[in-house]
Amino acid sequence: MKRSHYISDIPAEPGANVRIAGWVENTKEVGRLIFIWVRDRTGVAQLTVKKNSVEPEVLETAKAIGLHDFIAAEGTVPDKITAKVGVEIIPSRIEVLSRADKPLPLDVSGVVESNLDTRLDWRAIDLRNPKQQAVFKVQAKLLEGMQEYLNTHGYLQVFTPCLIGAPSEGGAELFEVKFFDKTAYLRQDPQLHRQLLMVAGFDRIYDLGPNWRAEPSHTPRHLCEHRGCAVELSFIDDEHDVMRVEEELVVNGIKNVVEECQKEIELLGAEVEVPKRPFPELRFPEVYEILESMGKHIPRGEDLDREAEKLLARYVKEKYGHDFFFVNRFPYRVKPFYVMRVDEEPEWARSIDLVYRGLELSSGGQREHRYERIIEQVGDKGMNLENLRWFTEFFRYGAPPHGGFNIGVERLTMAMLGLGNIREAASFPRAPERLLP
Repeated sequence: MKRSHYISDIPAEPGANVRIAGWVENTKEVGRLIFIWVRDRTGVAQLTVKKNSVEPEVLETAKAIGLHDFIAAEGTVPDKITAKVGVEIIPSRIEVLSRADKPLPLDVSGVVESNLDTRLDWRAIDLRNPKQQAVFKVQAKLLEGMQEYLNTHGYLQVFTPCLIGAPSEGGAELFEVKFFDKTAYLRQDPQLHRQLLMVAGFDRIYDLGPNWRAEPSHTPRHLCEHRGCAVELSFIDDEHDVMRVEEELVVNGIKNVVEECQKEIELLGAEVEVPKRPFPELRFPEVYEILESMGKHIPRGEDLDREAEKLLARYVKEKYGHDFFFVNRFPYRVKPFYVMRVDEEPEWARSIDLVYRGLELSSGGQREHRYERIIEQVGDKGMNLENLRWFTEFFRYGAPPHGGFNIGVERLTMAMLGLGNIREAASFPRAPERLLP
C-alpha cells in the first residue's frame, strides 16, 4: 500500500481519500468504535473504525493491532471531525506491516520515566517519542540556517580527511586506527586541512563532519564523537573578522529555528530567542580580574575551567543581558602551535572561544600564516617537526592571513534547548561507556 500523504499533509477536505503509514501510538475500544492512533514523523492521525460499518477483515485487523505495530491504512476524511488530537480517517483498509513484541523495553510516551541509560540502550525505540524527535528536527533547521548563511556568503562546502597520519594538537587523546601496516588516528578537528585549503586559495570554506576525542570524560557535556560546523576564511585583518562571521552564522541558524520550529520548541518547553549582535567580548588578562572580583582565582597564564566559564556567563548576563559571549586573547601557553600570537604582546594569542549559557561551543581565532613563526611555535610546544612537515612545508610557498572556528553541533543544540545531557542531542551518542547501539 503506497503512502499518498504524510499525516501533517492530509487535506481537511471531507471525503478526501488518503493512504498513510506509521506506528501505532495508542488504541482504544469504546462500544461499537475502535480508535487507533497512528504516528509518523510529521504528526498523529486517528483511525476511527465503526464495527457495523466496515468490512469484516478491517474489523478483524483493527481488533488485533497492538501498540507500536507498524501499519498502513487507506481511508477517507470524514465530513465531521471528532478527533481531539491530530487528523481523523475512516479506514477502508488496514495492513499490518510489522508487529511489535510486548511489552516494549521502555514506555515511549514517557509517562513511566526511564533513565537516560535505558533510553540510550533502546535508542531507536526511545526516538519514537515526539519530544525526542523534536530535538533532531530543531537540530536540522539549525544547520539549515547556518548552511544558508555560508552558502549565500561565498563559502564552499568541502570534506576533509577523518583519518590523519600524525597528531595535530597537543593535550587531547587520540583514537588509534590500524591503517594497513601503519598507525593512523581519528581526527580531533579538521583544522590543519582547512588551513591547507586556505594555502590552496579556496578563500572561504566550511566542513560539516565528525570529530573524535579519546578523553575519558563522564560529564553531561562531553562526547567522544561529535559533529562540528568548521569554517575557515582568508584575507582577514585579525581575529575580530572571524568573530563577526561566527556570530552571523549562529544568529542565522537560531533565527531559522525560531521561524521554522515553534511547534517543536513548545513541545520541548524551551526558550529560544534570536540573539542580538554584536556578542560581548571579554579579553585576557582582564578576564582574570573579573573572575577575581567574583571570588575565583586563576593564576595568570592558566586556562579557564568549567566554574570560570559559568561565572563569566553570569557576569555577561548581568552586565550585557546576553547569553552569548566571546573570550579572546587566551594565554599562548595553553593554545596549539598553529594559533597566531599577538606580536606586540606575545604572552597572548589571537585565540577565541564562543560561550553560550555557560557552555563553550567553539574554539577559533586567527592562525599563524608566516612560515618562520609556525616552525618556531612547533618548537615552543615541544612537538616533533618531522611529524608536521606534511603541513608546515606548504607555508614556505606563501599563505594568506586566515582564521576560523569549529562549532560543536550537539553542544549548540543542547544549550539552545536546555537539554540536561549532550547525549540527548546525538542520535546514537558515543561516550567512554557507550559504543552500541
